[in-house]
Amino acid sequence: MRAWIAAGAVVALMPVCVLAQVSSGDQKFTDGSKIQPDGTAYVTRVVPVPKTVSPEAQAMLARVVSDAAGPKATIEQERAGIDRWQAGAGEVSKQLYPVNVAAATIAGVPVRVVTPLTIAPEKQNRVLINVHGGGFHVDSGSLTESIPIANLTGTKVISVLYRMAPEHPFPAAVDDTIAVYKEMLKTYSPKNIGIYGTSAGAILTGEVTAKIKQLGLPMPGATGVFSGLGDMSVTGDSIAMYSLDGLSGHLDVPNQSGGDLGDYAGSIDRKDPILSPLQGDITGFPPTQFITSTRDLLLSGTTIMHRAYLRAGVDAQLVVFEALPHAFWNNPKLPESKEADALMAKFFDTHLGK
Repeated sequence: MRAWIAAGAVVALMPVCVLAQVSSGDQKFTDGSKIQPDGTAYVTRVVPVPKTVSPEAQAMLARVVSDAAGPKATIEQERAGIDRWQAGAGEVSKQLYPVNVAAATIAGVPVRVVTPLTIAPEKQNRVLINVHGGGFHVDSGSLTESIPIANLTGTKVISVLYRMAPEHPFPAAVDDTIAVYKEMLKTYSPKNIGIYGTSAGAILTGEVTAKIKQLGLPMPGATGVFSGLGDMSVTGDSIAMYSLDGLSGHLDVPNQSGGDLGDYAGSIDRKDPILSPLQGDITGFPPTQFITSTRDLLLSGTTIMHRAYLRAGVDAQLVVFEALPHAFWNNPKLPESKEADALMAKFFDTHLGK
């Protein structure tokens, strides 16, 4: 998958060499660092596989992933590969969390409708809107992000298959999600609607919330920002340290002027208050849950956004998992993924309808 976004706050720490795992048979390395006058750091760290995570997570962290840049795939090849993976992971999710999945169109926007096998009478008047991850270019979550939450909350989830870059840059994805939200408002009370997403979808969740406020629409009952960011004009510390696979995999030194936003933002000012909600007024945003992990490339972006919500008086909850990489909950079999999904579901159960 392409390195898709640059995040958070101005970078002062740029690791050039980070060793994720060592064993008794490997060459011996020692910790070291060199700090330049401008604060740029060149570091080597030896990081054993932690025993603080499940055996399954330890095995995942021990995988060998090449640090070399792979061949660049076309957008068609990338989407085909991600679609195959998402279909397979979606089937695994359905085995763990039985639901019904159907294709539909709402307000002219294609969606997946993920419905629990049974919905309790008191939950018939609730709906969740998912905006999937995938770097704004591919769909890496419309199933894996929706199936567990629909099952665990007993609530219908509408996963928006929004238009993607490069063909459809910002604000196409925001506009598509707003169109679906407006349609949901015809049937559901706003306090009974939740909006959430992972990665690019987490970013979209903040952007959509900002757009809802700009349009003067009623706010949803709750939102979920699961590994995201709220300011595309600056670059965060964690994206200089972690790849999509955490401490392994190819990593480029980030662009300090806001990063490689590629063809999603295009020529839009990075401080646009919808593209970067933290550049605008976020007071009055709904209760929001933030989830990230300590080897997440968007750890900085997520925590910076959480603090901004707190400063604005928003009811904001932050959960940080140990050692796991970006969007680890897309692996539905991990015990930590099951825990994360349960936390997401509990949050929406607690806040919708309040």
